[in-house]
Amino acid sequence: MAVLVSRLDHGGDVYAANREAMEGHLAGLEAALAEARGGGGEQYVARHRKRDKLLPRERIELLVDRDSPFLELSPTAAGGTEFATGAGLVTGIGVVSGIESIILASDPTVRGGAVNPHTLAKMLRAYEISLHNRLPLFFLVESGGADLKRQVEIFLPGGAMFRELTRLSAAGIPTISLVFGNSTAGGAYLPGMSDYVVMVKERAKVFLGGPPLVKMATGEESTDEELGGAEMHARISGLADYMATDEPDALRIGRVIASRLNWRKLGPGPNRPATEPMFDIEDLLGVASADLKLPFDVREILARIVDGSDFDEFKPLYGANLVTGWASVHGFSCGVLANDRGVLFSQEAQKATQFIQLANRADLPLLFIQNVTGYMVGKEYEQGGIIKHGAQMVNAVSNSTVPHITLQVGGSYGAGNYGMAGRAFKPRFLFLWPNAKTAVMGPDQLAGTMSIIARQAAERQGIEFDEAADDSRRQALADRIEAESLAPFTSARLLDDGIIDPRDSRTVLGMALSAVHSNVVEGTSNFGVFRT
Repeated sequence: MAVLVSRLDHGGDVYAANREAMEGHLAGLEAALAEARGGGGEQYVARHRKRDKLLPRERIELLVDRDSPFLELSPTAAGGTEFATGAGLVTGIGVVSGIESIILASDPTVRGGAVNPHTLAKMLRAYEISLHNRLPLFFLVESGGADLKRQVEIFLPGGAMFRELTRLSAAGIPTISLVFGNSTAGGAYLPGMSDYVVMVKERAKVFLGGPPLVKMATGEESTDEELGGAEMHARISGLADYMATDEPDALRIGRVIASRLNWRKLGPGPNRPATEPMFDIEDLLGVASADLKLPFDVREILARIVDGSDFDEFKPLYGANLVTGWASVHGFSCGVLANDRGVLFSQEAQKATQFIQLANRADLPLLFIQNVTGYMVGKEYEQGGIIKHGAQMVNAVSNSTVPHITLQVGGSYGAGNYGMAGRAFKPRFLFLWPNAKTAVMGPDQLAGTMSIIARQAAERQGIEFDEAADDSRRQALADRIEAESLAPFTSARLLDDGIIDPRDSRTVLGMALSAVHSNVVEGTSNFGVFRT
């Protein structure tokens, strides 16, 4: 065993400052999560309850296995925008009748479950996770379709809601819709394109056009029930495969459907004991530096995440700014690439490239732990080949076929974000700690670079450079870049799969590893040309 040691000074000022800063970030996260759980607000939640209806998270709780975890994804989507935090949709991974599944639940307290641009992005990301990881999909539907006020942003790209749902079915991944209320216009196509459909009697209403629209279009007089009631669809149209007596009954039927899928995971699954780490996970609140410009020891994080704190480090004396090695999390073997001191030199890039190839040869998922400032710049490093070495690493990440899971515990800047499996490189899952920052470069660097460019332009034109105006522009730009780099901003725009409490890291990573093992876990030897 190669058990990690910890040198964390719990009584020191650095630990105390780090913990205080992280607790501040967590307070902001909890406020955003409370806002998401509040749905459309007290008035609309009360109206929903008065109709004897369950809220989306209550429906999910009755669907998943008793006492099993539910990993909610992108819970703060749309936060800080004109739309409700959560985007009127709950998505996540839960276990239904023993089967890990993607679950989506419309929140009808938010504009009747209407789809806005953030809802669409959140929905499509859930479909993507379902497809890539081969997870059956449950959609708990109660939706008025597209938010018509934003139709220009919804109508054309929104067709992907239905295209991707049918692609899941074509891939042999079961899709199950449970309909609890009005599901009109685009909302009607969700059950219409699912493999299984359950509708709640006297509650579910599924139609392309309601009575007013039908009256305007055809002159025909009709009722909701005649056009799209559960009984009509169960007895006449055949859209409903099952008719439930009430909401709990619909959820019970959904569990029965799952139990009859004869579903099997294709990955090898856990192959090691899921031994708890030797160090207290509570310590993770004090590990990451309050000032991300200051490095911190990433092994302190690994010691509190991997099974038994057992980590077999690969090339420990070479490319020391990038820690690579073999470990397991909740029994799932994996390779780990973790930034230790931020910047990547040629040695780190070459080390990563080899390690990624080895993980593919061994058919092992890769866990990327990001705290990266980017690849090193400067004459010495350019002449030493940093571009081609960085390109080798990016090549390896791009073409690796084993599942990638990314956890961002600090900054993620420039091409370092790419080399460490950032969003553009499609990791199966990407989670952030609340202190995370993501940008092309730090705000002061970016603003300073723009200032130098402006100064050089003034010199070329032979005009006087306005120092006061430049100071003002630099500060305004730095402030904007800083705000846009913060985890709440990027997560609200679905550039990750959610902000998590550091203490939940081991659980979240274990659930993500379990999910990727629902599909085949297989590496490749087919990489692009590695420049030498």
